[in-house]
Amino acid sequence: MMTQAFYTGISGIRSSLGAIDVNANNLANINTVGYREYDVEFASMFESMLSTANNSSSVDSSIGVGSRLQTTTMMQNTGVLQLSDRSTDLAIYGDGWFGVKGDGESMYTRAGNFTFDLNNDLITPEGLHVLGTMGSGTTDETLLGDITVQEKLSFPKILSYPPEPTTNTKFIGNLGVDDETRTMGAGVVDSQGNNNNLRLSFTKTVPQVLPGSQWNVVATTQTLDGATIYDTQTGVVSFNSAGTLISTTLASINNNGASVQIDLGSGFDGLICTGNASISASSISDGSIGGDLMGYEINKNAEVIATFTNGVQSSVGKIAVYHFQNDRGLDRVDGSRFKESSNSGEPMFFKDENGQNILGTNVTNFKLEGSNVEMSKGLTELIILQRSFGANSKSVTTADEMMQKALSMDA
Repeated sequence: MMTQAFYTGISGIRSSLGAIDVNANNLANINTVGYREYDVEFASMFESMLSTANNSSSVDSSIGVGSRLQTTTMMQNTGVLQLSDRSTDLAIYGDGWFGVKGDGESMYTRAGNFTFDLNNDLITPEGLHVLGTMGSGTTDETLLGDITVQEKLSFPKILSYPPEPTTNTKFIGNLGVDDETRTMGAGVVDSQGNNNNLRLSFTKTVPQVLPGSQWNVVATTQTLDGATIYDTQTGVVSFNSAGTLISTTLASINNNGASVQIDLGSGFDGLICTGNASISASSISDGSIGGDLMGYEINKNAEVIATFTNGVQSSVGKIAVYHFQNDRGLDRVDGSRFKESSNSGEPMFFKDENGQNILGTNVTNFKLEGSNVEMSKGLTELIILQRSFGANSKSVTTADEMMQKALSMDA
């Protein structure tokens, strides 16, 4: 039994060394983006029986023969969120993993330090491609596709935004009460993507019918230089005694083939006629001219957004966020990348009440999740493990001294 103390002490030394290695690796990666801390769990090795019930003993007696490092467990607390100056830097609040892929199988990470390369591929610093759903053309939102069709996100270098003709123009302003001609203008886009001008000219009708007031209006669409007139429409607008619009016979006008609805508002929201406010005129039009691609960025919904020279932005892709039944069951590739295993289960997407795939967590841009290693905890563990190593070393030296004593007695 004396030699068993050697092996028991050595097992404790090995266990302590293994745990020190784990803690040292944690502390070494304290600044690694997306690193997941690992904790250690020990287990007792088998027992050597001294006596059993067959030996007329009242208890079963045994001596342990050491310990072993049973497992290392991933810690799932969120790391410190660090501010960044790039929209392509992403952080996940709560559960979920980004998917990345090289030439082999997919891997999963919390490190969202992504960037666009020269080919406009969204990649990690190691050159792995980020997985997600590519958009179809230029849209307001890209929906997350099925988990089986997620692909490497790669975007064109040349992309154009098609022109959208103006369909509605709203005028806001005050004509006042004086018998003077008032004009208002608005920029409108035709179906060819040209910027044109919509002009309204107001003159008081004769005679006026009280209470309230009435105005004749002439609407004209024309090129910006006024060389070409596309359409002219006339009508009458009427206001009540408070100066709010009660009716208009001017509805729409042709803008080089595109019909534009003329919205003069209602109540005090739109066109008014009062002496209690200054003369004013403004307008709001939908539609846009065509534009060429300026660049890509990522918004807080993990959507890849294309920005065009006409000022319009469009969703062209969506980054996937994966979930697992058992995150701790993932196989570690390195401190921040993992692979699916039989213990983790297959990756899945969360769904909303309509069955549509969703991120299932909050993602923010201009931030990165740092390592979730707690330095104070790691340093404390190192002290404890150092004491454990020393105690087990003492067991070995004590057993050695006792054996030396026993051998000298035999001599």
